[in-house]
Amino acid sequence: MKGRHLALFCILIMGACFSKSRREDALFNPTHEEWDKEAPDIARVRMETSKGDFVIELHRAWAPIGVDRFYNLVRMGFYDDSRFYRVRKDFIVQFGIAGKPEVAQVWEKVEINDDPVVESNKRGYISFAMTGPNTRTTQVYINLSDNTELDEQGFAPLGYVVEGMGVVDSLYSGYDDNSGGGMRRGKQQKLFELGNTYLDKEFPNLDKLMDTEILKNEN
Repeated sequence: MKGRHLALFCILIMGACFSKSRREDALFNPTHEEWDKEAPDIARVRMETSKGDFVIELHRAWAPIGVDRFYNLVRMGFYDDSRFYRVRKDFIVQFGIAGKPEVAQVWEKVEINDDPVVESNKRGYISFAMTGPNTRTTQVYINLSDNTELDEQGFAPLGYVVEGMGVVDSLYSGYDDNSGGGMRRGKQQKLFELGNTYLDKEFPNLDKLMDTEILKNEN
């Protein structure tokens, strides 16, 4: 029995190491086959933060290209140990630049095409940030208010917060745009070059996105 248990333990460890290695390979290779995985029609993502957890429900029918990108970034651990670097009170919470600069720089210009806007940028809804047509990469934002004016600009919601919106509301907003705004003005370069080291030193009150997880479908 001890031999069987030891063998099973070794298999589990080898599987975990292989999975971690595969994730790391994918994070440094945007053409890796892992990025071609199609998201389920509906999926839930748990976000563990320094203020507590919240859950996002993704709807692939709303924005299939965007949902597939976000879903796979979560699966590969891209957002783990990053920061909520732009929080504008009563407007949006923005995140999505990897905490490790060597990963962030790989994905800075890996763009996807736009999705038609099906849903509206209402409070609690999440969309990709962008600088213009077909420029979505990894950065996303959650609406803190009804920002329906963003619909006409082409920001297509992927899903919405179904649990823990109070956590989202509580994320530190004291730095406003100063800690990570300026995507369209090209003022995020230090985040890509220095990552968490820069943000934690210059903006220590920013809340952390510690871990993300695709929740199992219980249906």
